[in-house]
Amino acid sequence: MNHPEIIFFLARADNGVIGDGDSIPWRLPEDQRRFKRLTMGKPMIMGRKTFDSLPGLLPGRRHIVLTRDKNWEGDGADVASSVETALKMANAPHIAVIGGAEIYKAFLDRADRIELTEVHDKPKGDVKMPAFDAKVWEEIAREEHEPKDGRPGYSFVTLKRKAP
Repeated sequence: MNHPEIIFFLARADNGVIGDGDSIPWRLPEDQRRFKRLTMGKPMIMGRKTFDSLPGLLPGRRHIVLTRDKNWEGDGADVASSVETALKMANAPHIAVIGGAEIYKAFLDRADRIELTEVHDKPKGDVKMPAFDAKVWEEIAREEHEPKDGRPGYSFVTLKRKAP
């Protein structure tokens, strides 16, 4: 098999916040639907805290948890102790990397595409992610959404790694 496409899925506020403790500081139903649609059928690689923050196993997707804790077990999750092991376990043409910040950092040099939700808000949060380097990433799609029902505006953005 050729090199699998590694796709990041994340929502990031204008101030870089991607989380607060073990939760996300906003609720955007459209973002959740998009996440489900785009990750369906793909193995998902995530950290232990991200797995623990899920409402349960997400149907139709394999959960691979990358953790340093050799004794950790998650009901219904496969456990990997390294990036290489996680990728071998995923063994698919498209692999979803869904967080958190440490996992994104570990896979950043290998990522091919980023499905980013830019949340146009500045919430408080202790988990941040820097902006993606425009020298490395090219925006290939953008869909704007206005604020509504007390929720912040947001943009669905697709970034693709530029050819070397």
